Amino acid sequence: MYALSRFWQSTIGKKIVMAVTGIIGILFVLGHMSGNFLMFKGQGAMHDYALLLRTSMPLLWAIRLGLIAAVALHALAAYQLTMMSRAARPQAYAQRRPQVTTLAAKTIRWGGVLLLVFIVFHILHMTLGTVHPQFTHLDPYNNVRIGLSNPAVAAFYVLAMAALGLHLYHGGWAVFRTLGVARPSTQPLKRTLALLIAIVVAGGFIAIPVASMAGLFPEAPALQEASAAPSPTAAAETH
Repeated sequence: MYALSRFWQSTIGKKIVMAVTGIIGILFVLGHMSGNFLMFKGQGAMHDYALLLRTSMPLLWAIRLGLIAAVALHALAAYQLTMMSRAARPQAYAQRRPQVTTLAAKTIRWGGVLLLVFIVFHILHMTLGTVHPQFTHLDPYNNVRIGLSNPAVAAFYVLAMAALGLHLYHGGWAVFRTLGVARPSTQPLKRTLALLIAIVVAGGFIAIPVASMAGLFPEAPALQEASAAPSPTAAAETH
C-alpha cells in the first residue's frame, strides 16, 4: 500500500495513471461510436442493440464502474499535475522561447472541463432521460432522433465532440509518449496514429447530430416501454 501511495504521489505515477485511463477511454469511445452508427440502420437495429446490452447487465455494470473509476482518476491526476506544475513555478518566466505546440495542447485543460460537463449532460439526456423532451426506455433510436432535433442541443454535442477530438489528438500522443511507445516530436502533424484516432472518433460522433439535424433519421413509431419492462437504469444504454 505504501508503494502504491508513493507511486500515486509521484509525477511519473500520475502520468502513467493518465496514460492507462486514457487508453481505457479511447477504447470506450471507439466502441460507443460503433454502436451509434446503428442509427443509420434504423430503429430495429438500435432497439436490438439496447436489448443485447440489457441482457448483459452484470458485464455492463462492471464496464460502467470501470469507466467511472477511469474518468475520476484521469481527471484527478490531470488536476493534481496542473497544481504541481504551478507550485513548482509560482512566477512565470520573464521570457520564454516559442515552442512547437498545437491548438489541442493549448486547449487540453479547458477541453477536459467541457467534456466532463458534457458527460453529465449526456447521461441525464440520453441514459436517464431526465432532461429529454420525450424519452422512452429501450427506444434509443427515437431518443436520439428527438433529443438532437433541438439545434442548441445538437450544436452542444458537435462542440463537445470537437473538443473530444482535440483531447484525443493531444492526449493520445501523450499516452504513447508516456508509455515509451513514441518519442518526443517537434512535428505535431506527424503524430499519425493520434491524429487518425482523433479524426475518426470526432467525425464519427459529430455525424450523428449533423445527420439528425439534416433529417436523415426518418420518424418511427415509439416503442411500447411497458412491453420491454425495462428498469429505470437500463434506459438507452448505448447513449
